[in-house]
Formats: sequence, structure tokens, C-alpha cells
Amino acid sequence: MIDYSKLPRNKILCIDMKSFYASCAAVLNGLDPLESYIVVVGNTSQPGSVVLASSPKMKQEYGIKTGNRLFEVPNDKKIKIFNAQMKTFLEMSTQITRIFNRFVPRECIHTYSVDESFLKIDGTERLWGDAKSCAERIRHTILTELGLHSAVGIGPNMLLAKLCLDLEAKKTGIAEWTYEDVPEKLWPLSPLREMWGIGSKIEKTLNRMGIFTVGQLANYPLEQLEKKFGIMGNQLYHHAHGVDLSELGAPIMSGQISFGKGQILLRDYDDPKEVKHVILEMCEEVARRARNSKKCGRTVSLSIGYSKDEGGGGFHRSRTIAEPTNITMDIYRTCLQLFDENFNNRTVRQISITLSNVCDDEQIQLNLFEENKGKERELGYVMDAIRNKFGPNAILRAVSYTKAGTALHRNKLVGGHKA
Repeated sequence: MIDYSKLPRNKILCIDMKSFYASCAAVLNGLDPLESYIVVVGNTSQPGSVVLASSPKMKQEYGIKTGNRLFEVPNDKKIKIFNAQMKTFLEMSTQITRIFNRFVPRECIHTYSVDESFLKIDGTERLWGDAKSCAERIRHTILTELGLHSAVGIGPNMLLAKLCLDLEAKKTGIAEWTYEDVPEKLWPLSPLREMWGIGSKIEKTLNRMGIFTVGQLANYPLEQLEKKFGIMGNQLYHHAHGVDLSELGAPIMSGQISFGKGQILLRDYDDPKEVKHVILEMCEEVARRARNSKKCGRTVSLSIGYSKDEGGGGFHRSRTIAEPTNITMDIYRTCLQLFDENFNNRTVRQISITLSNVCDDEQIQLNLFEENKGKERELGYVMDAIRNKFGPNAILRAVSYTKAGTALHRNKLVGGHKA
């Protein structure tokens, strides 16, 4: 069993802004975020535009939430529909971070996403009181100055603070978990995918092992988990006990770094050649992201989602190549293989590409029989440097100038949506 007496007992706040985009839109338009019926979409002029956020009232009474389409929103006068103003939303997120900085130093703030942050408040008791008092002060300040509502989970580490937020604080406003709460509050959790850090694939594997609750995971033999999952098995075991020794800002689950790009297309693509044009653009972006991190990868994954007009569905396939790469055309050729092998001539609406199984770029071994590999690798970095200096549209592949291309349009967006 875990000896909690030997573990750090920090005071970590995990702060989440409730329905952030919808709340920002409400405040900007003089409306109450909790009482108004608000929907934020990518583009109000396109019926198929995706809902990016909805207010609590919209979720409760109409069931409209992130992922719905604009045409699914009821035609009701009390419902207000707004375009995303990503630049403004990001500015409001920055204002929130400045408020955090009044309570703790910058090095004690980790921005996890645009609407969620971790704060380490150890040593601030004389200024702001205990953890719950500090959390309430922060919530009150954000609400008073920006009109935005928030929830705060408190824990001795980032993992428990996040779990406390997701499983309790989002319902109550503020909650605190300790190591002693783990058996009562965490172990009954099921399905496993509701546990932060466990995705659907890992959940299915655990289910096949007879593990359906976090408690069953916590009491499963550690050596068997390590044999099945490697180092991740060790992490799963200790996380099920609420143990997380990572520093503020470090990834909770190591060994899961990947580089990906996904998009819901602006229209249905019924021509496979056009789909391949978009795949090439996206491979360029995935490779660029890997190069920017000085990484390369061996496993290429392609996901294709079919149009709802044809019943939806799709496929997700992966292939591991012989040598790690961050060269666009290597990734593209692998995606083409996966596409040609699995595509069944249906209309495409969604594409996602991921490069995983990563290692440092310096570990690439150039093949003597592929003398152009070194030049292709260096060319990628040169193209990145041009784009970084002159903008993403400074140099594009020819497919981006066809009617199928999406890069020209998307490069004008902020966070994938209108600024």
C-alpha cells in the first residue's frame, strides 16, 4: 500500500472558467452568463458550423453543447447566437492570468488551457488565509472585475486538484480533496475514461483485464500493470492512489507526447483527390509542429470522419514506419497508404492526423540508400524559418491554392476560428 506520510502535501488550485467562450460572449453583450441562452459558433453564416460553447441554460434546457451544429440550435427568440471572437477571448484569458498573479508569483501559475489553470499557493496563508479562503477570494475577484464564473478544485498535487475540480468542484463551486479522500471519492469512479489521463483505448484494455473502476485499478498487482503497459502501468497504478510527483506545469502523464492536427471541413468533400489535398496540407502542419519541438516520430495515425448525411462513421488507422521522421512527404505517403487501404468512397467531413512514438530529432539516422533524406529534412526547417519570419502564408504548397485547400483560410484564424 501507499505510504502517504512520505508524499508532498502542497496546496494546488485547479481553476476552471465555466462555459468560458459562452460566458465571455455574454459579458461582452451585457448578458448574464448563467441566465442567458447563448451559443457560440465558428461562423453564424454556415448552418453546418460547429458549436464551440453554450451557456449552462442552453445545455440544461435544450441539450445544445460543444460539438453540436448550428442547424441543430432551436429557432427560439430567447437564444442568442454569436460568432467566436477568439482574439477577444484570449485577451480575457490573459486578464484572468493577471488576476492570478496578484495572489501568487508567475512561477506558481501554470496555464493548462485557455480556460483552465493550476496555481500553487503554498506559503500564502498569511495573506489570503487557508486554501478555500484563497480560492474564494480569487473567484470573487474574477466575478467582480470580469463578470465570469469559475470553479476551483484543491488538492495536494496537480492530479488530485484536477480530479477534485472535474468530479466535485464543478458542481459545488469549490471543493478540496486530500489523500485520505481517495478511497471514498476516487475509487468508485466508473467508467474509467472519466479519470483524467485515461483515454478510451486504455480503458478498453483495462476492461479486458477485468478492471472497471479506479478502485479495481488501485488494487491490481503493480507488476502486472507494468508488464502490460510499461512505465505507464506504474503511472496508472499510482494515479489510482492519487499519487502525482510531477512539478507544476509538467505533464501529468509522461510517454504520451504526440503532434496532431484535426479539422472539421467547411463542406463535404466527395472527391478523394480533394481529400488528399487537405491531407497533404495537414501533414505539413503536423511535421512543422514536430520540427518546432525538435522531435520526430515513427507512428502515423489517420482518422477520417464521414458526413452525417451518409450516416457518419469513419475509420482510424495507424502505421509504424521503419525510421522516425518529421519530413512532410514521409508522413503524407504513410497517410496515403492508410487512406487508400481503408477509404470506401463516401463523403468526407472530418480529418485528423497524428505523429506519435516520438524521439529527439538528433536521433534520426540517415539512410545511405536515401541520399535526399538529409536535404528534405533541412528543407523543412528552412520552410519553417520563412513562415516564422513572414507569416504562415508566406510559403505554401500548390494544393493550398486549389478549391480543396483550407490552409489559406485557416491561417487567418485564431485557434481555428475567427479572430
